[in-house]
Amino acid sequence: MMALAKLSWLELKLFVREPLTVVFSLVLPLVILFVLGGVFGNEASGPGEDVVYRGIGPMTYYIPAYLALVVASVCVISIPTHLAGNRERGVLKRFHASSVSALTVAGAELVVALVLSAVSGMILIVAARIAYDFEGPESLPATIGVFVLLAAGFAAFGIFLGAVMPTARAAQAVGMLVWFVMLMLGGAGPPPEVLTDAMRAVSDLTPLWHAVQMMQDVWLGLDAGLSWVVFGAISVVSALLGLRMFRWE
Repeated sequence: MMALAKLSWLELKLFVREPLTVVFSLVLPLVILFVLGGVFGNEASGPGEDVVYRGIGPMTYYIPAYLALVVASVCVISIPTHLAGNRERGVLKRFHASSVSALTVAGAELVVALVLSAVSGMILIVAARIAYDFEGPESLPATIGVFVLLAAGFAAFGIFLGAVMPTARAAQAVGMLVWFVMLMLGGAGPPPEVLTDAMRAVSDLTPLWHAVQMMQDVWLGLDAGLSWVVFGAISVVSALLGLRMFRWE
């Protein structure tokens, strides 16, 4: 436990020194929030109009969606790049020589992801509350619980990407590609009602789509359907594959 705490503190200090982490975890979600907020406002569809944003105001829809996006930003871009970079630089090899287990390394990445996601999420909520009028969560404890679950699941996915990518550059490229696909099709970009059938089929395969459904479930009381099961399955499979394919050098 002491090794996990020390490694988590070390990894957190290294993470915040990387400009990519700051931009994608703290800045970019805010930029997207204010851009879309300025475009769509927060007025729900009226009688006789096409139903978009699941029948609620755009900002009310996007706030819980962006909390899921914040977690994805940290875990899908920063964690794989950081993990693959540590392997390239021989850091993981030195950890292994010091009897640090792969599970401890994965645990430290999870702790860092949770801390950075929580800070970014709070900044997002405060900024949105100042600028927009939107509905708060129906249950704050349930929302916090789902946020932690999403951090664990996306961290597992990020560790899997970091385990299979040979270099930090490759991990960064793949992570950004996955992130942008999830942004556009995963419920945090264009409203799902305007996507084509093909786009909706791809959307159903992205972890972010199911994460958004889960967060809106507890935030707004909207039905998440099978998203809890699908996201849980993606998380478990990612964790198992990540630990199985983890390489020290």
